[in-house]
Amino acid sequence: MTGRLDGKVAVITGAASGIGRATVDLFIAEGARVIAADLQEDKGAQIEHEHKDRVRFVRCDVMNEAEIAAAVNAAKDSFGKLDILFNNAGTGGVRELADGVTAEGFDSVMHLHVRAALFGMKYAVPIMREQGSGSIISTASIAGLRTGYGPLLYSIAKAAVVHMTHAAAAQLGAENIRVNCICPGMIATNIFAASFGIPRQLAETRIDALAEANKHTQPIPRGGRGSDIAEAALYLGSDGASFVTGHALVVDGGITLGPNDATRMATFAPVFGALGIDAETVAAIFNPPKRD
Repeated sequence: MTGRLDGKVAVITGAASGIGRATVDLFIAEGARVIAADLQEDKGAQIEHEHKDRVRFVRCDVMNEAEIAAAVNAAKDSFGKLDILFNNAGTGGVRELADGVTAEGFDSVMHLHVRAALFGMKYAVPIMREQGSGSIISTASIAGLRTGYGPLLYSIAKAAVVHMTHAAAAQLGAENIRVNCICPGMIATNIFAASFGIPRQLAETRIDALAEANKHTQPIPRGGRGSDIAEAALYLGSDGASFVTGHALVVDGGITLGPNDATRMATFAPVFGALGIDAETVAAIFNPPKRD
């Protein structure tokens, strides 16, 4: 099925690479017109060139409220309406421990992930209210749902995005404005690599290797890609999700289900050893014979 976004207009932040770029391409393929908001002007110009008359690039630093407002308002100015806001811009953030948190690190991470998404909502809601409908989507993370999947401050910020989604959905539902978020797992993007200090251009050359390595981290044996999150955003932005609001959609290949049986067996080997259970018996427990 194609044309799921025919006639719709979207604003996507962090649009020039990774999840954002994959979402721009998919939204355009499904019939939308898009305001692509990002700091990377060279890549923004390339997006406009590849999607003539369907995309307008707007330089936007989401740390700046005025630039968020300009990007959101550009949808109505350029295309006459705003149906979908995808608050996607972000990075891995600082990797401070609980006893090493700084005010600067806290403010930076919260500003980028929580305040930016909230202010995107602030400027989108009046437009959506006037037209009687809209879909607001934010990129959260499995780190906002479970421990151990991201740095401390990043995890706190993404948990805030999840709860902000719930609270705003409850407030705006009566006006037919839906609010949801997506919780990606291990997704191979240059932003993921860059969060470990790898320069952005070098990080872009590591995406395929990252996806290959990631396939061993979750039950579904392939690495997650930006296109997987784009598909989730497409669903939440489309009329097919018209009865879905306040939802944190997990797209993680099953990683939050926990380790596979082989990993569990290795983890609990000392326990089984203490009980005097031999390795063959343990293997049979976790890998019972298949029935014909």
